[in-house]
Amino acid sequence: MSRSFQAAQARREARWQGWAQTRGWPARLLWPVAQLVTALNAARRLAYAQSWLSSERLPVPVIVVGNVVAGGAGKTPTVIVLVQHLQRQGWRPGVVSRGYGRTSDALVRVGSATTPAEAGDEPLLIHQTTGAPVCVARQRAEAGRALLAHHPEVDIILCDDGLQHLALARDLSIAVFDERGVGNGWILPAGLLREPWPPSADNPYRPDLLLLQRREDAPENELATDGIPTFGAQRRLANEIHNLTGERAMLATLRGQALTAIAGIARPGAFFGMLRARGLTVAQEVPLPDHAEASAYRELLARWVGPLVCTEKDAVKLATLLSSEAPASRQRIWVAPLELLPEPGFFAAVDGALNAAPER
Repeated sequence: MSRSFQAAQARREARWQGWAQTRGWPARLLWPVAQLVTALNAARRLAYAQSWLSSERLPVPVIVVGNVVAGGAGKTPTVIVLVQHLQRQGWRPGVVSRGYGRTSDALVRVGSATTPAEAGDEPLLIHQTTGAPVCVARQRAEAGRALLAHHPEVDIILCDDGLQHLALARDLSIAVFDERGVGNGWILPAGLLREPWPPSADNPYRPDLLLLQRREDAPENELATDGIPTFGAQRRLANEIHNLTGERAMLATLRGQALTAIAGIARPGAFFGMLRARGLTVAQEVPLPDHAEASAYRELLARWVGPLVCTEKDAVKLATLLSSEAPASRQRIWVAPLELLPEPGFFAAVDGALNAAPER
């Protein structure tokens, strides 16, 4: 798939994100489809609630972190900060994921030699950032069983995404929102929502906690929470950056340079805006679809000159592509990490929920 095709796909995703914020004619056209999706999802939840379909419970506590809205609300950064918090608290966490964007459905235990094509970019990023064992499979319960079999020291599992995946029983569920809130309030594909919001009080699968993320330059989120404990988190670029050879520098050192910025994430424009908010000159924007294929990066590198700045997700793929290249080609690619800073009460609520969970 060519870079031009993937760039066009990124533009289509951005347009959809835009009109999913309003109830204009594109959303109204898809509203009947959204009603069908709503009914099917409600029937599925009922089937699990009535035990017509079964949920598998693993022998360790399971925390599910997911989105109620489509398109990159910040679940993977939330998983990373939760893993790091649990490690500081003495837990030995592991992570399971479906591994979106990978090229097969095989079960993969993520390690130092694993590629993004095998496991997906987000599971690889989580493993590299936290050092926690990560396992990827089509069925998350299967990934959990494999993780525990090969890492018996793991005493808690986090599921990256899967809030609507009810086949894996959870002890704690966390829904993540960003500045978009619920968009136009309609269900996919007419809007951003994966399920109706706010959930009814008798919904057994409503989230236990909400984490409302916002950029450091954005106003406070406004969201109907229906009594669910809710916490805020600030999302910003780290002051320190690094290149693909491991050299470190301050983000401010890139000021005054004409940068090419690349973002293969759900909302590339958010990354470009954060760079500009920090005083950087983004001369060229290269938006790519979330979980973009390696071919798009190859085409970019073939015609690229000058310094390039990217997200951590992009760096996972670029590092693989350039692993055999000369250091000079990797020194010019700077990675701007994202920092997520939840308010302290969020971690206290997580600890409290885990302390109250029944032992198994």
